[in-house]
Amino acid sequence: MIRLGIIGFGNISTTLLKLLKDVLENPLEHLTIVCRPEYNSQVNQIMREDFNDVALEYCIDSNAETLINNKPNLVVECAGHDAVIEHVAQVLSAGFDTIVVSIGALADAALADSLYDAARKGKARLIIPAGAIGGIDLLASLKKYGKLDVSYRGIKPPAAWSGTLASKLVDLDHLTKETVIFSGSAREAASAYPKNANVAATIALAGAGFDATKTELVADPKATGNIHEYSVDCPLAHYTLRVESQASPGNAKTSMTTAYSIMREITNRIGHIVI
Repeated sequence: MIRLGIIGFGNISTTLLKLLKDVLENPLEHLTIVCRPEYNSQVNQIMREDFNDVALEYCIDSNAETLINNKPNLVVECAGHDAVIEHVAQVLSAGFDTIVVSIGALADAALADSLYDAARKGKARLIIPAGAIGGIDLLASLKKYGKLDVSYRGIKPPAAWSGTLASKLVDLDHLTKETVIFSGSAREAASAYPKNANVAATIALAGAGFDATKTELVADPKATGNIHEYSVDCPLAHYTLRVESQASPGNAKTSMTTAYSIMREITNRIGHIVI
């Protein structure tokens, strides 16, 4: 059995817990949820009503120290860039492997360096999940060879860009055709669109780097979900990959496949066969 820590309790966390209820043969040995204090009672209620049987024991706190004291086998961060800044270095330094879902936060070079140092200090692993995209294993392999030319394009319906910089650039409610709202590097995309550019950040980290990964973000009124596509040119291989993913219910910014990717990381920890 596994002792799991989760930082954040939004759409990704609840979707993940639903999946774990379905796929795990046995409940988690222990679950610690770290959330903001103002959400504590709400999270408690949801756990009692919907996830009371997902773990033999669980606790909810706003302090990462509680999570550390509960000695998780694995921690999942899925609460946004601020949570990465606030909690992840502390957890890694304490020696606990951590899956970082808000990967765009690593576009901040100083933050990335601090997390890498924390992982080394704690002899822990900072785990970057594939998230909503595929082919990351091949891209990471080609990175060892070098000479990569990588381009990424993220296409989402206008509602997915609501509340972002895009809403100041175009009239999202009245778009009639596919519209490019950003063109630049993956680092710039992750900084400007922190909730919408995690795939660009994943591709950058796996491949050519934040500054060399050409990125385009698109609002398309005809899109029925989130579309991620990227092309790689390398002397060893050339390929283009496109994933059309269903958006998570209640959060158009997040692809449903993200929660499945995290679930895979967890089940690979306890399974006898790892794929």
